[in-house]
Amino acid sequence: MSRIIGLFLLLVFAGQAQESAGELYRGGLITPPLPKPRFVLTDTSGAPFDFWARTQGSVTLLFFGYTYCPDQCPMHMATLGTAMKKLPVAIADQVQLVFVTTDPERDTPAVLRRWLDNFNHRFVGLTGTPAAIDAVQKAAGVPPAYKTTSPDGNYGVAHANFVVAYTKDNRAHVIYPGGVSKDDWVHDLPRLIHETWSQDPRTGVLAAGSPGRSQ
Repeated sequence: MSRIIGLFLLLVFAGQAQESAGELYRGGLITPPLPKPRFVLTDTSGAPFDFWARTQGSVTLLFFGYTYCPDQCPMHMATLGTAMKKLPVAIADQVQLVFVTTDPERDTPAVLRRWLDNFNHRFVGLTGTPAAIDAVQKAAGVPPAYKTTSPDGNYGVAHANFVVAYTKDNRAHVIYPGGVSKDDWVHDLPRLIHETWSQDPRTGVLAAGSPGRSQ
C-alpha cells in the first residue's frame, strides 16, 4: 500500500475544523472554506493550463496523485469516472476534474493522458517541475507529497488522499476522502453545482444552504 496522508492530516496541517455534513453532503464540510488557488501548469497536450481562468463557472474537483499509485489514485478516478457517466450531460458538463501529478519524473504528459483516458476523456491532467507542483499543493492548502523508497529500489509517492471540491464561488467548502462511493458523488455533484452559501450572521461562518437558494 502506498503511504497516503489522510484527510485528518490536512485538517491539522491547515488548521481547519471539520463538521458533519449530515445528509446534505456525503463529503466533509470545512470551515472556513479553502480559497481556489491561482496557478499555471502544463496539460497533457503540452500547453499551459491556467487553473483559475479555465475553471471559472464550474464545480472543480482537484486531486493530487500519480499514475503508478497502486490503490487510492485509480480508486478515486474510477469512482468519479463512473459517477460522471451516470449524471445527466447538463450536470456533467458543469464539472471539471483536474488531476495534478505528484510524480512528474515518470508522469509525462503522454503517460498522464493514457492513464486518465481509462477513466474519462474529459479529465484534465497537469504536470510541471517538482518545485512548481510543491508550490501548487501549498497554495491549495494540501501537504506536499514526498517520495518513499522500497527494498527493491523502486519508489512510491506519499500524497494527500482527498478530492478538494471548489464550487462556483471559487472556494472549497467540501472535501472528499478515500472511500467516497460512486453513489455519493452522484448525490453530491448536482447539489454542488446549484449550491449557494449562506452566512451565519452570528458567527460570520459560511454554511451550506438549500441547493439553488438565493442568498
